[in-house]
Amino acid sequence: MLIKGKDKHKMKAIDIRNKYLKFFENHGHKVIPSSPLIPENDPSVLFTTAGMQPLVPYLLGEKHPEGKRLTDYQKCLRTNDIDEVGDNRHLTYFEMLGNWSLGDYFKEESIQMSYEFLTKELGIPSEKISVTCFAGDEDCPRDELTASCWEKAGIPKDRIYYYGKDDNWWIAGEEGPCGPDTEMFYDTGKPKCSPDCQPSCDCGKYVEIWNNVFMEYYKKDGKYTKLEQRNVDTGLGLERMAMLLQGKQTPFDTEIFSPVMEKLQSLAKNDDIASRRIVAEHLRASMMIICDGGRPSNLDRGYILRRLIRRMTRHLNKLQIDLNELPNLIELNIETLKEMYPELQDHKKEIKDVIVAEKDKFMKTLNNGEREFNKVINRLKNQEINKIDGKTIFNLYETYGFPPEVTKDLATENGFEVDLSEVDKLFKEHQEKSRMGSDQKFKGGLAEQNEKTIAYHTATHLLNAALKKVIGPNSHQRGSNITTERMRFDFNCDHKLTPEEKQATEDLVNEWIKEDLPVTVETMKKEEALKSGAECMFIEKYPDEVTVYTIGNVSKELCGGPHVKHTGELGHFKIVKEEASSQGVRRIKAILE
Repeated sequence: MLIKGKDKHKMKAIDIRNKYLKFFENHGHKVIPSSPLIPENDPSVLFTTAGMQPLVPYLLGEKHPEGKRLTDYQKCLRTNDIDEVGDNRHLTYFEMLGNWSLGDYFKEESIQMSYEFLTKELGIPSEKISVTCFAGDEDCPRDELTASCWEKAGIPKDRIYYYGKDDNWWIAGEEGPCGPDTEMFYDTGKPKCSPDCQPSCDCGKYVEIWNNVFMEYYKKDGKYTKLEQRNVDTGLGLERMAMLLQGKQTPFDTEIFSPVMEKLQSLAKNDDIASRRIVAEHLRASMMIICDGGRPSNLDRGYILRRLIRRMTRHLNKLQIDLNELPNLIELNIETLKEMYPELQDHKKEIKDVIVAEKDKFMKTLNNGEREFNKVINRLKNQEINKIDGKTIFNLYETYGFPPEVTKDLATENGFEVDLSEVDKLFKEHQEKSRMGSDQKFKGGLAEQNEKTIAYHTATHLLNAALKKVIGPNSHQRGSNITTERMRFDFNCDHKLTPEEKQATEDLVNEWIKEDLPVTVETMKKEEALKSGAECMFIEKYPDEVTVYTIGNVSKELCGGPHVKHTGELGHFKIVKEEASSQGVRRIKAILE
């Protein structure tokens, strides 16, 4: 099926990542760190889902501190395919390699670099590559320029295909920056499923390997307008490319997963390939979420993590693997992935603690849920009913956390039918309510407002300003979390703070507190606020009219508030811990005494 031959085609995932970053660095791109998997202050998405997501402000024209040409690898997690994991291709956590032009080069140079990297750096034969372009419609013309660039690079006309917006147009959500894209496909060598077999076919002959988006439009209220700044946004899935280059049939056969897959097989008393894939994939995803600060809960991101751990636990049970093996499986995974994600080693204890604790809770849930299930079964038997309705299945889940798939398995074992169509409907209604609730969350300020959290919220502004003075103006906030007990602040930094840097940061904040600086607020247009020098995270989430908080001549930020009136109200600021959050991102935990 796949690429064979030269040793370079046996490259590990880490080798592909390094080769990619080096290639684009040699072509004038600045390597930037991966953003955290959890965009803590952005409730519009649960996790970082694409490489472009953290870069939206810069795609809209804000100047990036590292320039107009960027490249990185981005940790991503998508939740829409959780139930599909177990087949030969679906993943929740994945890594996206990307390069960007922010108002610099456009189609021709982007395509030439993509072609060169695929054919020369990775050694993929040109005849194995087909590409697709935008066919054009009333909003945007047929992308003949992209097609001609591919021809110039080395792809003949008979391997260039045109498709509509469903296939070759990219936009994040309903509104925002967007444009036509061009996609690259690898021909596996499988026979055509029909004379009309093309890259759009899902028969498996063609595998998408790269996507270059040419952002030159902005969609709002159903209308498309030209962006002042044209951008290029690209994405290459690392796991898929590793699979292809290594000549493997699935990502689970690569070195990313194979050690854990083999260990699970040796431990299983009832082996099942789908269950092993679910355990291996969900374990990796859970570890990455926990490493970036995620914790199980019944809401939002925490619920996704809980779901991943519990689904993994259920399939460990299905494999009849002793659950006490979980810490050993985590150790093995950390050892397997340490070259790619050294931060996992730093967070090993909390990863183990969180997963094992959630496993233990779930086992209690299963026991409680099974008791309630048996009550349902006995009641239905007495009524001479042999079918469990969807509402009952959903209630077992909603009230006791009892997974519908477990209900289905137990029902079948007891000779009962189940109505999953109603369950699907109830779940969709539940998800829609949750989504609508989440959409209303973002206010740019505090979720919980009391005297202590307001003080900590104000202190994050001072800390942000102090870090810019101590480690440099390119330091930017990457997230925060505030409770009544402490504040947590994430910022981009390529090194562990020295004792001197920590002390200098702490001293600056306390100096500004002692000065009793006024904290003022004004309302203005978002564009006006940015021109005035105000900073913010997630600029695209703010409305057109914003509040700007200014602290003396120290800090000016877009924020939803609230804040104290004078910094003298804060008390003494103390850094209690400084640690890595993720690659290129550090975390400070601090208190006000």
